Amino acid sequence: MEHGVSEWLMQCALPDDTELQEHTLKTGRSIVIGDRCKIDYGLQGDDIIVCEFSSINGNILADGDVRIDNFCEVTGDVVSRQDAYLGEGVTIKGRLIVSGDLDIGDNVIIEKGFEAKGWISIRNPMPVIAYIVLYLVALLGIEKEEDLNTFLKDLFGDDEDQAEQPEAESPLLIPASSVLTMETFSVPNAMTIGAKCRLHGNIRADSVQVMEGTTIFGSLKAKDSVRIGARTEVHGNVACEGAVHVGTEVHVLGDIRCNSLNLHENARIDGTIRAPEGVRIERAS
Repeated sequence: MEHGVSEWLMQCALPDDTELQEHTLKTGRSIVIGDRCKIDYGLQGDDIIVCEFSSINGNILADGDVRIDNFCEVTGDVVSRQDAYLGEGVTIKGRLIVSGDLDIGDNVIIEKGFEAKGWISIRNPMPVIAYIVLYLVALLGIEKEEDLNTFLKDLFGDDEDQAEQPEAESPLLIPASSVLTMETFSVPNAMTIGAKCRLHGNIRADSVQVMEGTTIFGSLKAKDSVRIGARTEVHGNVACEGAVHVGTEVHVLGDIRCNSLNLHENARIDGTIRAPEGVRIERAS
């Protein structure tokens, strides 16, 4: 089962209504940050899980649990409205405020003190990968390993039917070795951005799919493909070595550079288009 979860952690998925506002990445869902990530702003969500050797340059504000794995660093405060779990060697440069219980590992540094209203246990919590397995089983109501792996494959696979999967169950997921700054949002694999999101930064990924009604203050650059859903605004250029698909009422304020382009007739491109293998105009039905 852990192999399936490890593959799942290599995906990037931003659920509907995700916003990057005032140096905080905010969602109403849970947040899972892969290992060795560098994030130059804070996180706000339900349960928040940060895998090992990651750095968060901001506050972590969780309506549920907070779980921070070994040797992570948080430059701001960490606030959990439920329980908190800190692995070995975690450094928090602000305050730690926990409304529930606190499990804390060895060599943890909390520079500005902490407050926990429940029990405090000094022990190394279970590894995050094992916790995520239990978290998914509880979240999805799945009992068998095969069922969990099938769900993850369907949810994050390349099949076009993935849009029919229960997206309401999926957390905000940042894969391992991602770099997120106010200028650049760079992930090593595919990225899916939900509907009605509002993001700042230049997006870099193997492939990018943007759902409808999203606003991106930056450019899109991908190796394989870019799909931009209806009524989305991109305040920058779109560049792709493969195919780009632009839906109805999309507004791209910059240029489009790609191998081939499928462009809806109701879309608006303010800059120039370069597509050596041609532009196909999609007519309104």
